[in-house]
This record gives sequence, C-alpha cells and structure tokens, in this order.
Amino acid sequence: MNANDPIGDMLARLRNAHQALHSEVNIPRSKMKASIADILKDEGFITDYAVGEKDITISLKYAEGRPLIGGTKRISKPGRRVYVGVEGIPNVRNGLGICILSTSRGVLSGSVAAERKVGGELLCEIW
Repeated sequence: MNANDPIGDMLARLRNAHQALHSEVNIPRSKMKASIADILKDEGFITDYAVGEKDITISLKYAEGRPLIGGTKRISKPGRRVYVGVEGIPNVRNGLGICILSTSRGVLSGSVAAERKVGGELLCEIW
C-alpha cells in the first residue's frame, strides 16, 4: 500500500491497533518512523519496538486494560507544513501529551527541543 502521508499512516495504525486492543502493530520501515517510535518508547507510550528489514514492529502498552495512547493528531501535513520556533512549541494537553518535531538536530520531542533551544517542523501531537 502506498501512502501519501507515511507519518499520518503510522499514527492511524497505532490508533487503530490500540482501539482494537492488539499487542503489537507492524508499520512500513523508514528512518523517520523509527525515530518517532524511539521517542514514543522514551516517553513511555509504547513498550518496545523492533526494526526489521521491511517493517517496524511496535509493542503497544496498556494500563489496566486501557490504551496509553488516547489520541494522535497530525499537525504538519504534506500540503501544509507547520514550523515553530522554540517559543512556539506547544504544551500538549497541559503536559499530559507530547509533540514531536523534526529539527536540525534530528527528530525530538517538544520538551527535548525546548531544552536544546531548537525549533523545527511540528510533526504531530500524541496524548
């Protein structure tokens, strides 16, 4: 399947697998998606991930039978890119969520980007 928005496709697969209470989900492999999966693991939204030859297998995490990822929102889309400076990095759901940015120093979560004082393209929000 060819996706015009690969990151949006990844977020949709995560959301759908969580709602169906699957233990893991496979997504097509790319460096950007692996970086996003690494951030999700560091922030505690997923248990683990494994990068294969053609895909990334993400092990989903649940608390008391409920999914930890309550929602996702794609901010910067292929038809409309959204860039923010350090002062424009949003606080997602009063600190209960994270935003992910593509910066000149790699793909970072919003808190790490603010700590390193870099802005960039605002990819998505996850809560």
